Amino acid sequence: MISFLRRFVVESWLGRILAIVIFLAFVGWGVGDVLTNMADDPAIVAKVGSQKITTRDFAAALQAEMPRIAQQMGMPDVAHIPANVRQPMANEILQRLVGQAQVLEAAKDYGIQVPDSAVRDEIFGMPYFQGKNGQFDRQKFNSAMANAGMTEQRLIGLVRDDLTARAVMEPLATGAHVSDLVVNRTYGFETETHVLDVLRVPFASQAEPTAPDEASLKRFYDNHPWMFHSPEYRHARIVVLSPETVANQAPPTDEELHQLYDAQKERFNQPELRSVQLVTSSDQAAAQAVVTLWKGGADWNQLQASAKNSAAVEFNDARPSVLPSATLQKLVFGAEQGSIQGPEKTDTGWVVFRVTKVTPPHAQSFDDAKPTLRDEIAKVKGPAMVSASVPKLQDALAGGGMDTIPADLGAAPAAGFLDAKGMTKDGTPAPLPASGELRDAIVAKVFEQAKGAAPQLIEAKTQPRQGQPPVSLGWYAVSVDDITPSQPQPYDAVKDKVLAAWKEEARHHEANEAATALYVAAGQKGGVSAVAPTGSDLQKDVMVSRARPVETLPRDLMGIALRMPVGRSVMVEDDKGFVVATVTAVRHPDPKSDAIGIGRVRDGMTESLSSDMTAAFIQSLGERYKPKIIAAGARAAMSEAGFGDGS
Repeated sequence: MISFLRRFVVESWLGRILAIVIFLAFVGWGVGDVLTNMADDPAIVAKVGSQKITTRDFAAALQAEMPRIAQQMGMPDVAHIPANVRQPMANEILQRLVGQAQVLEAAKDYGIQVPDSAVRDEIFGMPYFQGKNGQFDRQKFNSAMANAGMTEQRLIGLVRDDLTARAVMEPLATGAHVSDLVVNRTYGFETETHVLDVLRVPFASQAEPTAPDEASLKRFYDNHPWMFHSPEYRHARIVVLSPETVANQAPPTDEELHQLYDAQKERFNQPELRSVQLVTSSDQAAAQAVVTLWKGGADWNQLQASAKNSAAVEFNDARPSVLPSATLQKLVFGAEQGSIQGPEKTDTGWVVFRVTKVTPPHAQSFDDAKPTLRDEIAKVKGPAMVSASVPKLQDALAGGGMDTIPADLGAAPAAGFLDAKGMTKDGTPAPLPASGELRDAIVAKVFEQAKGAAPQLIEAKTQPRQGQPPVSLGWYAVSVDDITPSQPQPYDAVKDKVLAAWKEEARHHEANEAATALYVAAGQKGGVSAVAPTGSDLQKDVMVSRARPVETLPRDLMGIALRMPVGRSVMVEDDKGFVVATVTAVRHPDPKSDAIGIGRVRDGMTESLSSDMTAAFIQSLGERYKPKIIAAGARAAMSEAGFGDGS
C-alpha cells in the first residue's frame, strides 16, 4: 500500500492533485510519523456528515506541515511567522483533512465497504511490523503500538479509511480515455516541423560610428538621465554559515586528503577520452546516405530526425571500453577530430561517425589535486557541521545581534558598501563569503531589508529542478546600517560612459535598418537566403517544432514562425541583434512511424483528462458535503501543536 501511494502521490503530478483527498495520515506523513504523533482523542475540530476530524488529527498535521511551510517562506521556524499569516496556513491544512473526510463520506453513500481481510493483509504487509524473516511480527507490532500510544483498533480504522479512499479515487484517476483521433491530431500539432533559413544581424558587426560632436553628446546625456545615475549603495553587516565557511574553519587533514586521493586514483589518472556522434545502419547504402546528408551541412539534431532506420547515439567523454566493439574503438580513437568518417563495416553494422572532442590523457599529482579534494570533503562533512551550528547561531543573533556571534561556529562575517549587483564603490565584486546562488540570495536580501531591521537567520536553497527537491546552500543573516541613494552623475564625470552608450545606440539603429531592409527584400525576392549578403551569418534548414524548440533561436521567433506558411518571413530582436527568418518548408511526421512519441502524447493527455475529472469530482464533494468547523476544537489543536491558540 505504502509503496503504491508514494509512487502515485509523490512521483506523478496527477497524484499531487489527488493528495488533498487521499488519506494524508499515511501518504503525506508516512506510517512512522502517524504512529509517533497520533493517539485516541475525543475532541472534535470538524464534522463532515458522519466523519469527524479530531484535535489529535489536526495537531499532528500542523506539526508535520507548518515547519516546512515556514522554511519555504524563509523563516527559521514557525514562531517567526506573523499570527495573521499563521492562521490562514492552518486553515489550508485543515481544508485538506476536510477533503479526506468528504471522500470517506462519499464512499459511505456509495456503499463501499472494505473487508476485514483486506485491512489485515495491508497491515501484515507493512515493513514497520515485519521481522527479519519478512513476515508479520506480533511482538514488533505491539511494541510500535505502545510507543505511539495508539490502540490496535485505531490503526485498523486508519488503514480501513485509507483503503476506502483509494477505492473511490483510483477508478476515477485511472479510468480516463482519450480517443485515437484526438491523440493523433495533438501529436500532429506538437510535431509539425517548420524548416527555416535564419539570418542574424548582430549589433557588434556594425561599423564603428563616427564620434559625435560635444553638443550631440550632451543632448544624448540630457535625453537619457536614467542611464547616468550612480547606483544605490547599502552598508550591510552579513554573517554566512555554509559548508564552505565551516570547512575553512576546520579544514581536512592531510591523512583524510590522502585517503580520498588513493580511493579515486583512476579519476586523477585518466586515459584519453573522446566524445563521438555515431550512426549505425544495417546496410552500406543507408550509411552512405547518412554521410551525404551530414557532409551536406545537416547538424546532429537534423541527422537524428532523418536517420529513422538507423541508430543514432552520442558518447560524451568516453573511454575505449565504453564503445561496443574493438573495431569501433580502433576507428574512433584513430580518427581526426571534426571529420566525418565512414561508412565502415563493424561487428554491429555499417557506422558513420564524427569525433567532436578529444580530451588528452593526464595524471594529476596529490599536491595538484588537493584543492579539489578539500572541496569534496567539505561537501560531504559540511552539511552536518552546518546543521549542528544553526541553533547556536540563531540563539546568538536573537541574544545580541551581529555583535555576539561566537568564533567557533564556522560562520563567516562581512561588512561594507555594495550595490544591487554585489559590486563595491570602486567597481569590484564585494568580498562576500559566498558564491553562486547563495551570494545572489544575500545581495537580494540586503536590498529588501529595511534599514535597522533586526537580522534573521535565513536558509538559502537551490532553485527547484524537475524531479529533484531544492538543496540547502547554507544560512545567512543581514543587517543594513546605512543607505546611500542613487543620484545623477555630472556630465563631465561620465562623459566616457555617455560616448559608449551613444555608440551602442548608433550600432543598434544601424542593425535595425539593415535587418529591416533584408526583411523587406526577403518578402519580395523569395526568402532571406536569396538576399543574404556574402559572408553573412546565414543558417539554412533549421528545423523547429513545438515538441523540439531550438535553444539558440529567440523564443519570440519560434512562436511566430510556427504559425507562418511557407515563404513567409519574420524579423525579431534578441539581446545580441536582429534575426530575420523565412519558412522554407513545413513537414508533418507520420504518427505510425513514431510509437514512442504517440505514447507520450497519449500519456500526457490521459493524465490531463484524469486531472480535470478529479478536480470536478473534488468540487462536487465540497458542494455535497458541507463541513461544520468547531472553533473551540481548532483552537485546542493549535495550542496542542504549539502554534498558538488559533485565534
